[in-house]
Amino acid sequence: MSATEIRQQSNNVPLGIVLMIATTVVFAAQDGISRHLAGEYNVMMVVMIRYWFFAAFVVAIAARARGGVAAAARTAQPGIQIIRALLLAAEICVAVLGFTILGLVESHAVFACYPLLIAALSGPILGERVGWRRWSAIGVGFIGILIILQPGFGVFDPWAIIPLVSAVMFAVYGLLNRYAARRDSTATSFFWTGTVGAVLMTAVGVWFWEPMAPRDWGWMLTLCVTGVSGHWLLIRCYEAAEASAVQPFAYFQLVFASAMGMMLFGETLRANVAIGAAIIVAAGLFTLWRERTQR
Repeated sequence: MSATEIRQQSNNVPLGIVLMIATTVVFAAQDGISRHLAGEYNVMMVVMIRYWFFAAFVVAIAARARGGVAAAARTAQPGIQIIRALLLAAEICVAVLGFTILGLVESHAVFACYPLLIAALSGPILGERVGWRRWSAIGVGFIGILIILQPGFGVFDPWAIIPLVSAVMFAVYGLLNRYAARRDSTATSFFWTGTVGAVLMTAVGVWFWEPMAPRDWGWMLTLCVTGVSGHWLLIRCYEAAEASAVQPFAYFQLVFASAMGMMLFGETLRANVAIGAAIIVAAGLFTLWRERTQR
């Protein structure tokens, strides 16, 4: 899925774009494997094992940095760090549940609205000013969501709200990242994200443990590897180029995940989903462009 902003070491935009597209490919593969495993086993167990590897990764990164684990764990706002880490872990569970119920195509089409939600919530949460142009883009984006969900056409499926709930949770998480970055480094936020999430998912996931077929342990290992490599690529991406320059290319995850859903899981791309997703992406790109020009 996305991550916190990383301190830029350079501004090599072409390299950043390549790394962002590679990141979206890896995260799309991760979502596809999550959909398969969560369809066979409990979502909590799948996310728990994934977090074990994620926690090991962030601890290894912290141990190699200056000051070691102690420096990475040092924070002036432990409450905020814990809340944002718990929120991300819960959001991942909701997102994976959405993959199993609605599929990758529809879930990602709705989830693509999260940049619009960040823009809408940045005013009340962070006190940022949102102008009428961005509010207009947000309104257009939500028209796209309504086109996808189609409330009022026949019997409305309440499960269709799952990816929207996931997008709201991830948007709040993204805003808490910005808030935490005012006093803590990215390394600190990254460390708390992995470790606190692993503690939470272990406390919950062990109660849902199920025997796993040998072939699926291979998929689980691949899921963990894609999770770690995806975060590593994202870190390298934001080190190589400014976030505002490469963030629009994160929408490629919608394309790759949807293609995977159709080719591997037999999902279909309904006309209303395609139209709604196109509207959401266009509104999101405009919002990102406005934010960059204002900066």
